[in-house]
Amino acid sequence: MNKLTDKPGLLVRQQGFFIFAGLWLWMGIISMVENRHSSWGHYFGALTALGLILLPAMVFAWNREKLRENLSRKHYLIVWVLCFCLLLPLLTLLCGIYKPLNCSPSAMVAGAVCCFVIEILFAGQAYLQKRENQNTWIHKINFEGAVLIIIVLVCTILGAMATCSLNNPLYHTRKQLLIGFEFSLTKIFWNFGTFLSFTAQFLIMYLCGYLLFIINSRFLVAKVFRQKGFLIYILSTLAVVSFLYPVLGQLLKFLPMDRLLGGVFPQNPFSLENAFGAILVMFLSLPVLLSLQWVKQNNQIVELEKEKTRTELDLLKEQLNPHFFFNTLNNLYALSLQQSKQTPDSIMQLSELMRYVIYKGKQAQVSIGEEVKYINDYMQLQQIRLRKNLDFRFTMDVSDNMQPVTPLLLIVFVENAFKHGVEPAEDNAWLYLDLRCNAQTLYFRCENSFEPADVTTTGIGLSNLKKRLVLLFPDKHRMETSVENQRFIAEFELDLS
Repeated sequence: MNKLTDKPGLLVRQQGFFIFAGLWLWMGIISMVENRHSSWGHYFGALTALGLILLPAMVFAWNREKLRENLSRKHYLIVWVLCFCLLLPLLTLLCGIYKPLNCSPSAMVAGAVCCFVIEILFAGQAYLQKRENQNTWIHKINFEGAVLIIIVLVCTILGAMATCSLNNPLYHTRKQLLIGFEFSLTKIFWNFGTFLSFTAQFLIMYLCGYLLFIINSRFLVAKVFRQKGFLIYILSTLAVVSFLYPVLGQLLKFLPMDRLLGGVFPQNPFSLENAFGAILVMFLSLPVLLSLQWVKQNNQIVELEKEKTRTELDLLKEQLNPHFFFNTLNNLYALSLQQSKQTPDSIMQLSELMRYVIYKGKQAQVSIGEEVKYINDYMQLQQIRLRKNLDFRFTMDVSDNMQPVTPLLLIVFVENAFKHGVEPAEDNAWLYLDLRCNAQTLYFRCENSFEPADVTTTGIGLSNLKKRLVLLFPDKHRMETSVENQRFIAEFELDLS
């Protein structure tokens, strides 16, 4: 079982080796096609010859990670140059001279060149990954942008191939021009205007399909399919195609390239062949777009979970306030020296307080009675710690003490009141709490005095609470804060039904 689970890791670790192995097999196939062989004996013979050429690269790729770990940067570079700049061309030259096992020389040269190019691409990718923070523009390219870039590259290549195929009897006849796999920089240079014309026309042709893809991506799949379902999506797609395909067909018919290529597009713009092509673009892109949408939604869910975890951790840190904790311990120590009768009860309250935060705070729900007891214990310890007169009132109207609620929501308002209102007060301070709870609604109001300098300060606790409420109770809560005549008011209402 462990061996099975290790296979994906091996594939990832030796990705370069497997890519070179794939290149090796493709070059063997190309050699078979060029020599017009069909027997497996010739195929394995070609693979043997090509394997001799690609052997240094494949050995290097298999041991790449070990070489990086065990060699210095200088020695690693020496081994790399030895494999790809010395042994690779040398073995290619020797195999080209002696032609072992009737392997196609062009396949051997192409294999060596492709191997070197792929290795350069690997090096470029590693360099970009190291400079990831400095190349953020790469990560801003979305799927639609990547498709557009690919279209431009394909059209440029097709324009070059079409230009190089002109006036070549193998491809260019009186009736039509066939686009051959031909590249000649000299011919492109001397016919640069023709190259640009071909590229532009190919670009127009592919952009017609890209327009359908964009409509499918941003409207039909993103809006119609998600909100209305598959049936309405199909009908909407057919409606969009009926609007667009005659216009696009007429545009493609006007391209001069159409006549040169022997009439690629139907002369009648209303031909159902054009409609079929448009529908094919829509439906072939549907699985890709749905997969991307699923990945996007999954990433959003993961991000929300991370945000929820961060918010809850921040909230827990706020609850376990070291300033409050150590000051309370100091006051308990002072009470113990005075042999105060409050000492045992205060120690028990602090113990219950910490136990509630650590254990109950992890639960999804607690009873409203437990939450109220936690607030009362917190208030008593705060009053011992502050040693100042505090006008405290806590009115409650709770229909059922066992009513389940989310833990550590209400205490945030109380902590914020102490931190930004009660503690900074030079004179006597006051704090009024009002709690109402039934099976349908939980309402909590917190009013406290504050110093004028703290009017604009609401604290990180309330900010974290807002994030937590959005995650836990979307569209089921109301939270408002206001300032009236040196009075800070925070109101919270939650739909429990």
